[in-house]
Amino acid sequence: MNREEKLAAIYEAALRVFARYGFRRTRVEDIADELGMTKGNLYLYVKNKKDLYEKAVAHGLLRWQDMVGKSIEKIEDIEEQFLVMCRKSYTYLSRDVSLRTVLINDPSIFPLSSKEDPFYEINHASMRMLRSVLEKGIAQGRFREVDVDHVTELLYSIYVMFIIKTYVKSEGKSTQKMFEQGLDIILQGLLNK
Repeated sequence: MNREEKLAAIYEAALRVFARYGFRRTRVEDIADELGMTKGNLYLYVKNKKDLYEKAVAHGLLRWQDMVGKSIEKIEDIEEQFLVMCRKSYTYLSRDVSLRTVLINDPSIFPLSSKEDPFYEINHASMRMLRSVLEKGIAQGRFREVDVDHVTELLYSIYVMFIIKTYVKSEGKSTQKMFEQGLDIILQGLLNK
């Protein structure tokens, strides 16, 4: 196993343990045990528990972002690409139990203000993906002309609200229906008719 694979295994194990016990109750020993390694060996890869937590969450967010990016890269129709990007982004946490649980316990992972965002670079990259889809739709004449910067920020803020309502506040089915209806309204507002 190379260093990159080892780090991925460490971060995935750490996410599972942080999900199980929460940040406060998790001990570095718990994560080392999950990996079948010593605490000292684990410290060869991270500085301390907080560093491990931040890197594990960042790893989970990047895995989420990567899945969304891969799901849209081969879709040529921009309307379909927009819909798939939105739906995959929204439903991802229904499958990633560890990241979802960590997010429930630490909603500051997705703050509404970028000034408070501990994962600004990762979340900003997600916004760039959204911005790129909007720009492509406008360039193709499929989406109407809009202020892409403001619309990207608006749509990302709505997305964060839906993530929090669905997964942190556990408002479930009614929020899912609201998401689909909101997505339809947003898309209809973007389309150049």
